[in-house]
Amino acid sequence: MDKIKGAVEALLFASDEPVTITKLHDIIPDTTSQAIKGVIKDLKQEYEASGRAFVLEEIAEGYQLLTKPEYKEWVEKLHKTKMDERLSSAALETLAIIAYKQPIKRVDIESIRGVQSGQLIRALMEKGLVKMSGREDVPGAPILYGTTKRFLDVFNLRSLEDLPKPEELK
Repeated sequence: MDKIKGAVEALLFASDEPVTITKLHDIIPDTTSQAIKGVIKDLKQEYEASGRAFVLEEIAEGYQLLTKPEYKEWVEKLHKTKMDERLSSAALETLAIIAYKQPIKRVDIESIRGVQSGQLIRALMEKGLVKMSGREDVPGAPILYGTTKRFLDVFNLRSLEDLPKPEELK
């Protein structure tokens, strides 16, 4: 079991995105999903009890090793965010509309914002935060947009249900 625990920990450490139980089981097939869940529970408790700089969190239907918030200042200095990686207020507004109203058509986003949003949607897609989630079953079959797993990861959400309720934002 120690070898499996080490393998799970190594995979979580090496990944820059959440890893699902299914993915871990695919990579470590000589164990069960239940055993992997047990290992994750053990690792989570060990990280909490040890005072290390990391925590094991459930994010976007997977698990990820994260740096504790108290070390944020130093990690940010190591990984300075590029100016072009930041989202403008218009991009954040568009992303919020998509997150809360998905699946949603471009024309509906533009109706809410009052301005054209095609470029912003494309930029959000390039950043991996928004995806085409299908087409509406009407003449012209307009594209429907939704958020991605990366969106959940970037905003540290387990699921869309973790988004603040609109009344909480007032």
